[in-house]
Parts: sequence; structure tokens; C-alpha cells
Amino acid sequence: MQDTTIEVLDDVLTVDEVAALLKVGRNVVYEAVGRGEVPHRRVGKQIRFSRRAIMRWLRSWSSQDAREEQ
Repeated sequence: MQDTTIEVLDDVLTVDEVAALLKVGRNVVYEAVGRGEVPHRRVGKQIRFSRRAIMRWLRSWSSQDAREEQ
């Protein structure tokens, strides 16, 4: 049971973790959140991200870029 809990917690990212994952600054992440461009959830005043949702979002960029190049 504990391994599942750890796996779920690893799936939840902070702004700093998403910034590091995307190799951008924190402000870029906050701006994307403000524009509704990146999937996120607010928990009180905190912003949290699902690693899976972020990875799907990134893959959608690749799919969109491929369609635009055709």
C-alpha cells in the first residue's frame, strides 16, 4: 500500500518541478497557468500538476507540430 502512495505522490508536481521538467523558469510556468495553457489544479493557494497530464500536454505539441509541417 505504501508503494502506491509514494507513486501517487511522485505523480503530483509543484511549479518548481514542472519548471525543471520543461527547462524553463518558474515565471514561464506561472504565466502558462494564468493563460490556461498548461493542465493544472489549484489546491488552496498552491498550484499542482499531474506528471501524466503534463506529459500528454507535451505530446500534443509534437502531434500539433507534425500536422503544421505537412
